[in-house]
Amino acid sequence: MRFDIISVLPGLLESPFAHSILQRAQKKGISEIVVHNLRDYANNKHKNVDDYPYGGGSGMVMAIQPFASCIEKLKSEREYDEVIFMSPDGETLNQGIANQLSIKKNIIVLCGHYKGIDQRIRDMYVTREISIGDYVLSGGELPAAILVDAVVRLIPGVLSDETSALSDSFQDDMLDAPIYTRPADWNGHKVPDVLLSGNAAEIEKWRFEQALERTKQRRPDLLE
Repeated sequence: MRFDIISVLPGLLESPFAHSILQRAQKKGISEIVVHNLRDYANNKHKNVDDYPYGGGSGMVMAIQPFASCIEKLKSEREYDEVIFMSPDGETLNQGIANQLSIKKNIIVLCGHYKGIDQRIRDMYVTREISIGDYVLSGGELPAAILVDAVVRLIPGVLSDETSALSDSFQDDMLDAPIYTRPADWNGHKVPDVLLSGNAAEIEKWRFEQALERTKQRRPDLLE
């Protein structure tokens, strides 16, 4: 699976993709993550990628030409399943969306900055707009990193235990049950007896009941 991320500040994405699970996925050849500097595609002397908005108003707008040039170049090299724009007014990222994207082959991700990007890029190229929450960040790099992390970890072979991702919170529209590790007794705070029993059926029942109760308390909307 390949991600091509277009950013005016590619340095912001160096660390997230150079460690842990995302690094291992790339070393294994399971995922390829390529970050493109938008300024490399600007056709003006100073490599500017923004301009004043038509109609007036505050802030600057990311221009159409650099994005269009980069996207067209990438599309000339391979087919893409999605061109995603990370935007506060997109659909909110959830586990279902991550599951859908994990079976794609090639994805372009656009990172906005300033006041946003020229609407024509959204109209002409973007196939999906995704938000990570109802708030505004300085740019789309951190949301892009979150999207890639949420998707790549679901690809078979990325996690050492492939069943781990299947039991994550939200996979079955419920939060995960409480989890514990050694020691079984920490200063009088004990692990529930059922988890020490070795009875797989009872443990599974306990986990389901705990997950259901936690979801009712914290995210009842997931059960509607």
